[in-house]
Amino acid sequence: MFPTLETELKQETLPDPYEDFMYRHLRYYGYFKATQGFTGSNPGRGHGTAHQATLRRRPTCHNQKDPQLKYTRPTCLSSTVRRQIEAVSRGSLLLSSPLLKSRQLLHNDFGEVNPRLREPRDLFAFLPSSGPLQAPRWPIECEVIKENIHHIEWIPPQPEYFYQPTGNEKVPEIVGEEEGTVVYQLDSVPTEGSYFTSSRVGGKRGIIKDLAVTLQGPEDNALLFESRFESGNLQKAVRVDTYEYELTLRTDLYTNKYTQWFYFRVQNTRKDATYRFTIVNLLKPKSLYTLGMKPLMYSQLDANTHNIGWRREGSEIKYYKNNTDGGQQPFYCLTWTIQFPHDQDTCFFAHCYPYTYTDLQCYLLSVANNPVQAQFCKLRTLCRSLAGNVVYLLTITNPSRTPQEAAAKKAVVLSARVHPGESNGSWIMKGFLDFILSNSPDAQLLRNIFVFKVVPMLNPDGVIVGNSRCSLAGRDLNRHYKTILKDSFPCIWYTRNMIKRLLEEREVLLYCDFHGHSRKNNIFLYGCNNNDRKYWLHERVFPLMLSKNAPDKFSFHSCNFKVQRCKEGTGRVVMWRMGILNSYTMESTFGGSTLGNKRDTHFTTEDLKSLGHQVCDTLLDFCDPDRAKFMQCLEELKELLQQEIHKKFNELGQDMELEGNWSGISLSDIESSTSGSDSSLSDGLPAHLLNIARELNKKKRLYKKKKKKPLQTRKQRNEQYQKNSLMREFKLTDVAERAGFASTLQKPHAFSRNSKNTSSSMVRNEKPRLNESQLNARDKDTSLDPSNVTALILSQSKERTQREKPGFTASCSAKRSTNRSQEPARDMKPSWSRNRYPVAKRGRATLMVYPSLHVYTYP
Repeated sequence: MFPTLETELKQETLPDPYEDFMYRHLRYYGYFKATQGFTGSNPGRGHGTAHQATLRRRPTCHNQKDPQLKYTRPTCLSSTVRRQIEAVSRGSLLLSSPLLKSRQLLHNDFGEVNPRLREPRDLFAFLPSSGPLQAPRWPIECEVIKENIHHIEWIPPQPEYFYQPTGNEKVPEIVGEEEGTVVYQLDSVPTEGSYFTSSRVGGKRGIIKDLAVTLQGPEDNALLFESRFESGNLQKAVRVDTYEYELTLRTDLYTNKYTQWFYFRVQNTRKDATYRFTIVNLLKPKSLYTLGMKPLMYSQLDANTHNIGWRREGSEIKYYKNNTDGGQQPFYCLTWTIQFPHDQDTCFFAHCYPYTYTDLQCYLLSVANNPVQAQFCKLRTLCRSLAGNVVYLLTITNPSRTPQEAAAKKAVVLSARVHPGESNGSWIMKGFLDFILSNSPDAQLLRNIFVFKVVPMLNPDGVIVGNSRCSLAGRDLNRHYKTILKDSFPCIWYTRNMIKRLLEEREVLLYCDFHGHSRKNNIFLYGCNNNDRKYWLHERVFPLMLSKNAPDKFSFHSCNFKVQRCKEGTGRVVMWRMGILNSYTMESTFGGSTLGNKRDTHFTTEDLKSLGHQVCDTLLDFCDPDRAKFMQCLEELKELLQQEIHKKFNELGQDMELEGNWSGISLSDIESSTSGSDSSLSDGLPAHLLNIARELNKKKRLYKKKKKKPLQTRKQRNEQYQKNSLMREFKLTDVAERAGFASTLQKPHAFSRNSKNTSSSMVRNEKPRLNESQLNARDKDTSLDPSNVTALILSQSKERTQREKPGFTASCSAKRSTNRSQEPARDMKPSWSRNRYPVAKRGRATLMVYPSLHVYTYP
């Protein structure tokens, strides 16, 4: 796929889109006389173009540019330029000419020129329709092998169950390289104290030597290790016995921590032997490996001969604390045994199903080359990462017939892989994109009413080098969404800026960032409690609906909506502070499900992709003009809240009557913290960025000072002094009156009348409590619709519901799609209540037909 990694791929010289405008402009004002009927062209801004010959002060024919000179009427043109202009005026676009390089004019289906320009090419990522993709850029310290690693997708025919511990699992003692033999070790790994400087395609210059041991002959059964490929992570392998190896993972580049993701290759396997692998430097005290999770293995021979891909393998799995004390933070070990299926095989091991930057590029290339999908999916470059890799942005929406219709659409923002080791987020994103780009009626309806902004890989540098959590800045990007350092954290800075501009154009209904979780099973969401009583509990409706649409994968009881101070820099909280009510972090387990028919089984890639489909399905339920499902979820949430309040008071040993004031209790006091999440406290900025941040903050303060009011004159100062004196006298006379009843303003806390130790966050954050009668009045008078769908969609839905048969309840099965492979399992149905809140079925038959030309691209 990459014919050469030693040189940069050169992009074609892009033409200047403004030459036609300049021709018309100059001719209109009399500075250029040419044959009438010129329809425009688009050569580059550089030298040798036709319009440069017209912008000369004197009738000379050499290229000379002076910004201080004014345009005058040219008196001569070269014969070549005259011939070009005459040819264009006759209607023949000589686009192959070195002087006329325009490729911007559009043609319709009849071959006629459409009088409008293409969108500027420099806003798009350069994805050639044929030929090599843009090769990943690596830090210059990283050695990269020239082999292309590719894996097939495969769905296991049988469920892959969790490992059941026997209690007799061996806990091997750590031997180390003092008593073992080092069979693989990376030479130079940048750690804490160093920082990223530059990158290049192919990484480190020079000859890439083989780090694996040299086999002494065909009888030598030593394994050959390798991880210097895209997303690979293994720093050292020590052979401590014939078939036993101790493995050390590489920390995230430019840090000394974050070891969770592993992905490496072994060769020279033996079929009948039992191998033991032990990873010795994991950092988390808790892991899903203690709950039955198995590592992933991939056999190249099985893939080539039997079309078998990644599968869960391993026995005697044990996760335990490393007893070796080096005076540093404690390490934890993961050990397992394995029997390889073939002799002389090439096998891979991974923490989760790999999804690399090249995999994403191949997928986006297929989308860009699909003429149907290209009509409603625009692929752009959001920015470039620290290493210079493209961060892609997809805008997905159906063409709108009028600007008003385009402006009425609400937006949905989705992103993934801010943490590079959480590849399950990419598989959920792939399932979402597969569905939303399909021709199913549900997907078309979603594209009619929403504008989707999708960033499928926020941290491509970390994904390429095989980091677990950080970017090449050596920091967790999901703790720096408030950063002002655009050059050091470009991916999240431009993402936040894109969403900020989007909020100025339209309402953003939902923001969701896809993550992975290493301590809990199932899939769940982290959200933000809303203090606005008008939208009380509304942020919990979408997660509850998703749990009903995916009852065997999604756990609503694992969701949490508490906003902690240490999470203020996360994408979820920053977007919520910017005004997005439904702002979520979706956590997908590395293990599997403990729910429904999938209980005690691992998730496959198909399970993860199906959740992306169910996210789309839930969006339709969430914005259904028939509000019955929404109201049903609100009623269930109120009941769940009352149960949680009773549980909380029982734990405190207190009694409380909830009649009349239960709705005013602080939700943040009821919920536990999200400290059990895969969170990392912010380490602050690296040392080399502190001075830059200080200078930027200093400039920011100076800018604010300049915006203050100008200095007052002496007369204005005297008037202000007299005014202040009068105000002070008035306040002094009013103090006694206020002191008389100040004590009556102090009210007891609503959470507990008997408890003296109350949470300060309730007093600080919560608004005045509402009693039950006020709550009922609010429910009657206030609309609970979180998304006022456009008038067009509302009218269509009313017509459809009138045509539907009455009595259709909310217990209907999941919405059907024309693509059967994207539907949930046939036996799985959304767990909507069957005895309450009947809901009219959402029709899918009538869809708007939009013209193929004149596509408005307002989003």
